[in-house]
Amino acid sequence: MPTPSGRNLRLSVPRRFVCDLLHFAHKVPSVPVERRMRLGLVVAARAVASPRPSWCAIFTKAYSFVAAAQPELRRAYLSFPWPHLYEHPESVASIAVERDYEDEPGIFFGHLRHPEKLSLAEIEADLRRFKEQPITKISSFRRSLNVTRLPRPLRRLLWWLGLNLWGRKRAHYLGTFGVSVYGSLGASALHPLTPLTTTVNYGPIEPDGSVHVRIVYDHRVLDGGTVARALDHLERILGCEILAELRYLQAVDAA
Repeated sequence: MPTPSGRNLRLSVPRRFVCDLLHFAHKVPSVPVERRMRLGLVVAARAVASPRPSWCAIFTKAYSFVAAAQPELRRAYLSFPWPHLYEHPESVASIAVERDYEDEPGIFFGHLRHPEKLSLAEIEADLRRFKEQPITKISSFRRSLNVTRLPRPLRRLLWWLGLNLWGRKRAHYLGTFGVSVYGSLGASALHPLTPLTTTVNYGPIEPDGSVHVRIVYDHRVLDGGTVARALDHLERILGCEILAELRYLQAVDAA
């Protein structure tokens, strides 16, 4: 019998975007730091909250509280015109969202400014918009498509300029921290690659509230001790401010 032959496939727009992202992420000396958290009270409060926010909304808001208190988490490494750090005045969350584009799943990044100033319901509404609204209606999605359609030398130049030339524009177009999770699928990434200074990642949340939470950080900007303290602060925020808001949602629904 003849041996079946394979076929060559042209890189789609979503695949080219991921290739560009990883090209620059590989240049970042990133390190993951993990903490096992116990969020039993948060799990119980979320279960009876109405409306019930997603865990992505909860962690996005909680980490934004931490970044508001620790300015180091709002810094980025820029190499031009000389190596230096830029500190943004507010957090901009860059949240990874899987969307179908031209009959293929692709990764897009939705942006939220100062999530700590938004309610969980407002963050959840934005996450729903990222998942349901037409891709061309979301500015960050549309911008990534427009750049990725360009020839590779030109789009790589735009990526480099966005990451290294102007700190304020970098924060606006790329975010100050990332959130990349698929714990709802029963899995987690141990070391997601990212060009951002920090990216929050967590695994499946057990019924008793146990969960492994990771921050992947750029070692040029931060040290491990700072990130370990940020994880401790994140757990305290989840058990205090976030827990209080979840209980408020329960009380309002009961009233």
